[in-house]
Amino acid sequence: MKKLLLPFLLLSVLLLISACSNKNDKTSESTKDSKETFTYQSETGPVEVPKNPQRVVLLSGFTGNVLSLGVNVVGVDTWSKNNPTFAEEMTDVAEVSEDNIEKIIELEPDLIIGLSTAKNLDKLKEIAPTVTYTWGKLNYLDQHIEIGKLLNKEEEAKAWVEDFQTRAEAAGEEIRAKIGEDATVSVMEAYGKDLYVFGNNWARGTEILYQSMKLKMPKKVEEMALESGYYALSAEVLPEYAGDYMILSKYSDADTSFEETETYKNIPAVKNNQVFVMEGNGASFSDPITLDKQLKFITESFLGK
Repeated sequence: MKKLLLPFLLLSVLLLISACSNKNDKTSESTKDSKETFTYQSETGPVEVPKNPQRVVLLSGFTGNVLSLGVNVVGVDTWSKNNPTFAEEMTDVAEVSEDNIEKIIELEPDLIIGLSTAKNLDKLKEIAPTVTYTWGKLNYLDQHIEIGKLLNKEEEAKAWVEDFQTRAEAAGEEIRAKIGEDATVSVMEAYGKDLYVFGNNWARGTEILYQSMKLKMPKKVEEMALESGYYALSAEVLPEYAGDYMILSKYSDADTSFEETETYKNIPAVKNNQVFVMEGNGASFSDPITLDKQLKFITESFLGK
């Protein structure tokens, strides 16, 4: 009986040794990958960055880009921290700022991403490799691909961009077929006591509506907001900027008394129930997570699906 058991015992020992060896190899490989670096060509010059960053600090609005690529984030700016779109992902993430160097040091980041206008860049570079971007230098899709390059995930970023463009363009064709090729759409926002109307590249779904879906904006909006990106207006002139359809981004604490005026109530889009209300908090981002959320909102608003 003992002779029969011996081969099985030897086989079990060999399998156990093999499993431990594979586990150690994988752990060693993971550790090695986390320490490997490559040279990223940033807009300010070459930067040696981790090939597989493990602890990223974001001092900008690129949080959703990094999260969507599956990279761990340990610190973010206040707007990202309080963005309801990222609420689940932000549970254990610290709120930081470019002024709180000590807090950033405590987080032990291996990569810092910020805007070119960030303060204390010299100090930040002493903590970890720091890469900055000029806001608006790249369009929203190219920006995601560029961040993919930085995180060594360029192919994943490109795949998302291609898929998103396909979905957005297809939805746009359906919407234009339903509302007509000449129908206009305006995007407005109530923030604090102010009202704004937006061009074709100022988040709040504008890139999707005007660039991907090829929907038209009212002539007055094109005149005043297309080049600058946004335009502040008074409630009295709001009808001049209202399209056949309106998307109204509203913050919970915004002054919305204009909605009670006859001027607003007599706008055709309002009378025809063609005003779609978007949550303002978080709408100013243009990352994959936010864009997917906005594409769903726009498609449901116009097509009911």
